[in-house]
Amino acid sequence: MAELAAAQTVRKRFSGIDVLRGLSIVAVVLHHENLRMMFSDLSFESWLPRPLGKILFWNGANGVTVFFAISGFLITTTALSRWNSLANISLPGFYRLRFARIAPLLLALLGVLSLLHLAHVKGFVIDTEKASLGRAVLAALTFHVNWLESARGYLPGSWDVLWSLSVEEMFYLFFPLLCVFTRRLAVLIPILCAFVLAGPFARTILTRNELWKDYGYLSCMDCIALGCLTALLVRHWRPSRATQRALQIAGAALMLLVTAARPLAYWMKLYEFGLDVTALALGACLVITAIAIQDKPGGSFTAPLRWFGRNSYEVYLTHMFIVMWATQIFAALALPIGIGPLWYLMVLMLSGFLGAAVARWYSEPMNRRLRRGMRFGDRAGTKFSTVERPSGE
Repeated sequence: MAELAAAQTVRKRFSGIDVLRGLSIVAVVLHHENLRMMFSDLSFESWLPRPLGKILFWNGANGVTVFFAISGFLITTTALSRWNSLANISLPGFYRLRFARIAPLLLALLGVLSLLHLAHVKGFVIDTEKASLGRAVLAALTFHVNWLESARGYLPGSWDVLWSLSVEEMFYLFFPLLCVFTRRLAVLIPILCAFVLAGPFARTILTRNELWKDYGYLSCMDCIALGCLTALLVRHWRPSRATQRALQIAGAALMLLVTAARPLAYWMKLYEFGLDVTALALGACLVITAIAIQDKPGGSFTAPLRWFGRNSYEVYLTHMFIVMWATQIFAALALPIGIGPLWYLMVLMLSGFLGAAVARWYSEPMNRRLRRGMRFGDRAGTKFSTVERPSGE
């Protein structure tokens, strides 16, 4: 969910990937809003046909899966663009870039959540039987919120979203080391493929903890690894237009199978064997492959989704403030459930505006400030620096 920098100049964004990210973050926000309304016996979902309700409100986890695949693709593309080869990655440079993008908002979020917990604000107080405030902060800073929740139960919503950041950043802690020390794609690619193969086993065989099946490191890293492999494929392969169209169709079909045709996916036993996540990530990667090769500018029809996609990291980390307080207001005012569609839309838009505001006035300036003057050397001695916000990482 972070941003892509080019080597000497800032590369233009992949508009199609921003659309995918936009769809994913919309799915996450709608899922969390619907859950909070359900917890208050106020859900609008019961008014809708069951299949439509499932599509609209129960694809949040699938949205995170797509985020993982996109992240792996963009991070690998970033490294290839900046250092020309994964073996040439500058470890200090890689980690500084990640810190500049991830840390400012994460630290600010933890500060706000800590204050809300200490002030006993409803919806933001950590159950002390599950974790203390210090324990939760430590888990967030050392990227094991997913493990903590699997062991002790869910934290409040604004803390819970950090589980996916824990998975992602743990992968990126070791990814550059793996690239530098293996040095050869002939070694790296089989390792990434091993992560892909391990994912379904981790989700079905390696644990009986239901939450760890979804939140575990190996349970999710197959999606990121698929994204990394996709970036390597795109770098070395330029298929024909017909093949690109076939990739788009096949990828979209796989994604729809998991997100919209669940009875068929169940019949195919994808969920039973833990292949639903792999199929969705693979579908996303097929679509990403076609997008990256075509690299077409987005049209006005997809502009709202691209807007959400550009700010997806900020929306993801901050949307639970809107979701929690909006649900409490709805219940306090005893509003009729008939206005549910407008209320859900309002929550979605406010979440987008908050994320965009945070991106524009805080995380982007901090990102630029931390990157200013940085030097990111490759192993051959070439130096690059940037003061711009990258276009996808």
